[in-house]
Amino acid sequence: MNEPRVTGSDPVVPRGLAERAREISDGRLAPAVPRDAATVILLREAEEGIEAFLLRRTAELEFAPGAYVFPGGSVDARDADPGVGWDGPDPADFAALLDVPPDRARSLVCAAVRETFEESGVLLAGPSADALVGDSTALAADRRALLAGSASLAEVLGRRGLILRADLLTPWARWITPEVSPRRFDTWFFAAALPPGQAATAAPEGPGDHADPGESESGTWLRPAAALEAARAGQITLLPPTAVTLGELAGHPGLAAILARRQVITPRLPKVVVEDGQMRLHLPRAGEEHP
Repeated sequence: MNEPRVTGSDPVVPRGLAERAREISDGRLAPAVPRDAATVILLREAEEGIEAFLLRRTAELEFAPGAYVFPGGSVDARDADPGVGWDGPDPADFAALLDVPPDRARSLVCAAVRETFEESGVLLAGPSADALVGDSTALAADRRALLAGSASLAEVLGRRGLILRADLLTPWARWITPEVSPRRFDTWFFAAALPPGQAATAAPEGPGDHADPGESESGTWLRPAAALEAARAGQITLLPPTAVTLGELAGHPGLAAILARRQVITPRLPKVVVEDGQMRLHLPRAGEEHP
């Protein structure tokens, strides 16, 4: 595994990435261009506080195998389809918070909704501005079609008479994969509450026991503090942005406070630094965001 893992302090950069860092610093290698991506932090209220839904990535994946992550993925060209039914703040309103042009903001929001449905089965949509999908398991065939690439979000919503509920998404953060990584993403994080009546699952539901789970083999709800403690104990693996986000969530009193947050999102770009003779990945804290 070539991705830095999280425990307490800044993670040590694996040997392969350390060599890439030297090559980039010396001008022998150009950093990869990051792809736009969107991630949704699904949250729910539980007896002991808020819980976040985390997927465990399959061990066969090249990127972050076995890591616990939020649902999300790359922006697809079809996420820019103007035919996606939309309700909530205008793309221009999202653009002001995401600090991107309105068309790019629209694609990011559509990708966030599509990827969340593909990876967790939760659909942030409804038949009207005042209603939500109550049981997304009935849309299992649509979920499989999206995963297979045989349908677009616009097609799925259109044939079901649904509109995307942009008002359910709260912009949270933006993380850019370090320059040393061979695969890079420019990822916007959104927070959203689990809609009533819906359930989050890792694998598409359908006939038989052999549904393709995609990139994740299981999913679980964990309190942010409990997930961080499990990572420190070596029980689970968290990538740095996931761990930082869980730490931020743990500092909020409840779900309402999280979803009410409104602020302009600035990019965070972790950088490789030399510390005590080792190359470490420095994670930007509040006030250390990079343009």
